[in-house]
Amino acid sequence: MTSPTVAVIRTESRLFARERLSLFWIVLFPSLLLGVLGLIPSFREDTADLGGRSMIDLYVPVTVLLSMIMAAIMTMPPTLTGYRESGVLRRLGTTPARPSSILLGQLLVHAVAVAASSVIVIVLGRLVFGTPLPESPVGYVVAYVLALAVSLAIGSAITAVSPNGKAGQVVGMVVFFPSMFTAGVYVPVEVLSGTARDIISFTPYGAASNALNDAAAGTFPELVDLAVMGGWAVVLYLIAVRAFRWE
Repeated sequence: MTSPTVAVIRTESRLFARERLSLFWIVLFPSLLLGVLGLIPSFREDTADLGGRSMIDLYVPVTVLLSMIMAAIMTMPPTLTGYRESGVLRRLGTTPARPSSILLGQLLVHAVAVAASSVIVIVLGRLVFGTPLPESPVGYVVAYVLALAVSLAIGSAITAVSPNGKAGQVVGMVVFFPSMFTAGVYVPVEVLSGTARDIISFTPYGAASNALNDAAAGTFPELVDLAVMGGWAVVLYLIAVRAFRWE
């Protein structure tokens, strides 16, 4: 027999597969952005200032993080707050399938969508623009897992502190634009220097950008960047656990 948790996860997967707009922003938009940026000739030129890499090389990790931002901040919180408002979580509490099953299902489907997007972005960068594959695969995987973990922690915290869908949208937008900036969507973190970069490096996505870029260039990510991501993830998950309400 299928356990209630597995059944809920399957249902969440089917529902998520029907959310074409969410799939577009998470899976397709990052690769489309990379493709558009790659059409700029100067972005494809290797420069000494970037350590012999091109701007498009820097944007591959950035678009990987962009997918995480879209999933964790823009799509997951509205879904969960909607479940809370409509009473879905409360009703599940009276069945063998606990409300936590929905949380697990949402985390899993969004993680899978982000992973699919990341593969597309990395393959696109390699085949179309000649971007090298990560030269430190182990370092890249470690940085990636931590970046995804802290992203989902951000989404969980937004969901927990938002009493309803409208509040969730407001909180999400407040977090969304700074996250885009610190991830390097507007200007890659690698291009920045001095105090600005030091400050950004202590944000979840600033540290993630540093770590992914280090691994892509062939060095294992600095422990401080991994520690920043891990610390933020722990704090945000604790906030989510303490503040979350099922109804």
